[in-house]
Amino acid sequence: MRAWSVTEPGPLDGGPLRWTEKPVPVPGDDELLVRVRACGVCRTDLHVVEGDLPVRRPGVTPGHEVVGVVADFGAAVHGFTAGDRVGVAWLRRTCGSCVYCRRGAENLCPASRYTGWDADGGYAEYTTVPAAFAHRLPAGLDDVTAAPLLCAGIIGYRALRRAALPAGGRLGLYGFGGSAHLCAQVALAEGATVHVLSRGAAARQLALELGCASARGAYEAPPEPLDSAILFAPVGDLVPVALRALDRGGVLAIAGIHLSDVPPLHYESELFYEKEVRSVTSNTRADARRFLSLAERHGLRATTHPYPLSEAARALEDLKAGRFDGAAVLVDARD
Repeated sequence: MRAWSVTEPGPLDGGPLRWTEKPVPVPGDDELLVRVRACGVCRTDLHVVEGDLPVRRPGVTPGHEVVGVVADFGAAVHGFTAGDRVGVAWLRRTCGSCVYCRRGAENLCPASRYTGWDADGGYAEYTTVPAAFAHRLPAGLDDVTAAPLLCAGIIGYRALRRAALPAGGRLGLYGFGGSAHLCAQVALAEGATVHVLSRGAAARQLALELGCASARGAYEAPPEPLDSAILFAPVGDLVPVALRALDRGGVLAIAGIHLSDVPPLHYESELFYEKEVRSVTSNTRADARRFLSLAERHGLRATTHPYPLSEAARALEDLKAGRFDGAAVLVDARD
């Protein structure tokens, strides 16, 4: 099969991602073999390709926002048949027995494994997934629209909950890419006032079209104090900016898996008055189920930009440069 492989992580202009031939994977006893129809392009993929995240699997195929159909399955799999449409997300496997798994926090499992980092992902014609971690997808969502929901959407949802936004509250979103524009739709559907702070003019325009109350530059102040804020941009310099924008008792959630260094914080202007900073680590399967249900109920729609699977490197370059709003999605030319 045709697949992309991270030959040697490094800057994109050095060509770390190669278009190669790999054997079609064989599913394990508890796994599904999935024929990929669409795969979202996530900023975490960029971190894997450029080496911001340490190598877990040499030559890994990135991609963890996968929509496809079951092509085969292992002997221990029940409840799936060939042709079923499924989604494959970032969280691939957990131990199920540690203290974190037992208390419902499987996203913190020390033995957790991830699609497109520990195992080959969806920048390919086929991938595998443990059946227990495959997601049923709402029938009303087409493949391209559904793909970004499987990481950008789920992580945005978890970040929103970590931000502890009060009912009818004022939310600030720093960065407005694939995850933030889905998070904004959930917050708006739940009655929040949303302010967007982003470097991209196209992203700011999309924010206003979706119904956000304002859209300004990333380092500008929002028009009113914020009850909660979420940092989606992987830019540590924005942490004090966002903290200064919070009202008393406000919460800042940092949604990325990678963040550049945070500068020293000024206690009185940035942390005092019981402001909080929280990180976001992956997601649970319960998060995914709740979010996908919300997506169907509220009619959430990802703004997508399809690319042929063979142009994954260009899609990542465009993501890094901020050349599109919403989310890029790789589409297999066979479909």
